[in-house]
Amino acid sequence: MTDDDGNRTHKFSEGQGFDQDYSDFSLDPPELKVDPTKVDPVDSRVLTDILDRKNIDPDEVDFEQLLDVGLSYMQINRFEEATEAFERVARYAQDDAPIAQEAWVNKGAAHAELEEWDEAIGAYYEALSLDDDSEHAATAHTNLAYALWESGRTTDALDHAERAVELDPRFGQAWYNRGFFLHERGLNEEAVNAFDNAIRLGQNAPYVLEEKARALEELGRDEEAEQAQKQADEVREQAEQQMVEEF
Repeated sequence: MTDDDGNRTHKFSEGQGFDQDYSDFSLDPPELKVDPTKVDPVDSRVLTDILDRKNIDPDEVDFEQLLDVGLSYMQINRFEEATEAFERVARYAQDDAPIAQEAWVNKGAAHAELEEWDEAIGAYYEALSLDDDSEHAATAHTNLAYALWESGRTTDALDHAERAVELDPRFGQAWYNRGFFLHERGLNEEAVNAFDNAIRLGQNAPYVLEEKARALEELGRDEEAEQAQKQADEVREQAEQQMVEEF
């Protein structure tokens, strides 16, 4: 995809979101409600301060349930609340590395939705500091690569994309990221191979096929590029038709 200046944006899947009817919905338990006349509700430190004052024993915190709260906030596009919930999980689950790591990864994703790239990068590094060879590490590296690219640190971005596919060779999104960053460096032959791996692993969205088409075009493989673009158009038309039928 291109913008008006000719610069391509890095396309990732996006949720459909919810209507404004959900604007007053809150997942916080009653004991954590804040009196807006006494405390600025936008202050991100409020919930942490309340929890500290209440001296909650980590053994009494249901990490899985609190993680679900954060994920529910993500589903209704309440990303600031999601970051707070995920950080609470991470802080209280320090002795449970897998849960804490998952919370840091999700916190990074919530910051990314808000385009808070420095905060997202910090959260992903926190996740990787816990374990660089776990089930969540590949996702952390993949998401970190995207956040680094958005913040202009493109060299580091490719390094993390490479690490992600090393950790999980069947992670389609990681292969797509690797192809994208290789293409940015002009390494189009390797990029096409990476896109092919992503497609074989189920990443056959139009933007993946279009990136492959661009890489093929720069290699002078025009016929293959046209075929990839045709596939992208067909997939997009099928998706649009399905939406029409559903609604």
